[in-house]
Amino acid sequence: MWPLIPFRWINRRRHCFTVSKVCVQQLHSSSTEFANIHYDGLYPGHIPTTAVQKALLSIGSGVAALQNPYRHDMVAVLGETTGHLALIKLRDRMRNDPEGYAVLTERPRIRLSTLDLTKMASLPDGSFGREYLRFLEDNDVTPDSRADVKFVDNEELAYVMQRYREVHDLLHTLLGMPTNMLGEVAVKWFEATQTGLPMCALGAVLGPLRLNASRLQSLFTSLGPWALQSGRRARCVLSIFYERRWEQSLEDLQRELNIEPPPVIPKAKKKT
Repeated sequence: MWPLIPFRWINRRRHCFTVSKVCVQQLHSSSTEFANIHYDGLYPGHIPTTAVQKALLSIGSGVAALQNPYRHDMVAVLGETTGHLALIKLRDRMRNDPEGYAVLTERPRIRLSTLDLTKMASLPDGSFGREYLRFLEDNDVTPDSRADVKFVDNEELAYVMQRYREVHDLLHTLLGMPTNMLGEVAVKWFEATQTGLPMCALGAVLGPLRLNASRLQSLFTSLGPWALQSGRRARCVLSIFYERRWEQSLEDLQRELNIEPPPVIPKAKKKT
């Protein structure tokens, strides 16, 4: 027989989750206003938080992200407040790679304002830049949708997190994955293995819960093992100066990074 759980305890737990989410929203909005009028010297937009505040942000954003995985703002907060150790390891890997060190030194950004879309459109089919632009057009996405980092208390680590966000769509291109749920989960499995970020691991574990039976079978029998193996074998994807690789053949770049083509390609979303 299951032990009886007092109804008051259930209500109290639900109330705690609700309070946590409200705290996240209030802290996020009030801290953003604070950051707009105060710059503490770490980097523009940085929001100083205590350990207790980070814990509240982690819990609240985690609950919100679980309820709605498309709340990219909450996913971003969760990544920033739980990824400190993983970011240190990623930063060190970039420092130990000549090209990664150049990325850390020059701090390139992937934004519409930094991309020469006309030149990329003129590149031949099969080039990395042309295929990336095709991905943006086919899936109706923009690199400007990536939020700026706010809660990482180290300027260099903040850039590593920002770089991770901005190369996410490049990974879709390198892995040949669309932006539907199966494609996103496959990319998350790759990212979790590559980066060690708790946010990616959480997405890799919980993402399959939103897949139907046929897509689950595809994930567990083919796409999942391929994504995990590729993530383990591939060179650090944050150590690539992608802005200097637009003219390179996508196949050549995949071979250089030790990324094999996917065993199957999930059907992309239909345009409406």
